[in-house]
Amino acid sequence: MSLVSAARTTKKPQEKPKLRFGPSDHGRAVTNREIEAAEYILGFKYEIIEGKLYVSPRPNVPENRLEHWLRRTLERFSDAHSDIVNYVTPKGRVFLPEAVRMTVPEPDIAVYAHFPLDWDEDASSWADISPILVVEVLVEGSIEKDLGRNPGLYLSVPSIQEYWVLDGTVNWREPSLIQYVRRGKKWVIRTHPFGSTITTKILPGYALVIDPRHGSK
Repeated sequence: MSLVSAARTTKKPQEKPKLRFGPSDHGRAVTNREIEAAEYILGFKYEIIEGKLYVSPRPNVPENRLEHWLRRTLERFSDAHSDIVNYVTPKGRVFLPEAVRMTVPEPDIAVYAHFPLDWDEDASSWADISPILVVEVLVEGSIEKDLGRNPGLYLSVPSIQEYWVLDGTVNWREPSLIQYVRRGKKWVIRTHPFGSTITTKILPGYALVIDPRHGSK
């Protein structure tokens, strides 16, 4: 048989179809490998919680505006105080170190004190990096997720010293802020109404007037 004939008669092994996740996959059991390799229907947020895929809509415009406002205040603080925090991102993934089943929430904002900024560091992954502060912005999302599920998840990550929920469910133009502060193995919860000022020991010098028309002091 000629090489040409052999090439024509040899069947290529069939490739497995690539996974494609979307809203209908909410609650589906998945592995981290599947999460990394899959394609995704745009317009949704995907997280792994206790080995299952959680799918939620991407933020609407009011929620996005609140997230952008708060993130910019934290970025400005980081720019001026990189010795305290050196990275702020809306794309972070938080790996729970002792979860029996893989759990990787993705906060709206994550703030890091020792983020590896060396461009030559190719081995870094989100599993190797952990924030000191995480923030969720709540306008039309799930109250149960941000105020019921997430406090327990983030408390189990030792590096996270505070968890904030910027709450615009009543009036997104006049949000309040719920501040969870770590005290040993529990959270101390403080609520800051619209127009008040929040400060925190983990960001010395940072003072935020809770009003989207203003930045941090």
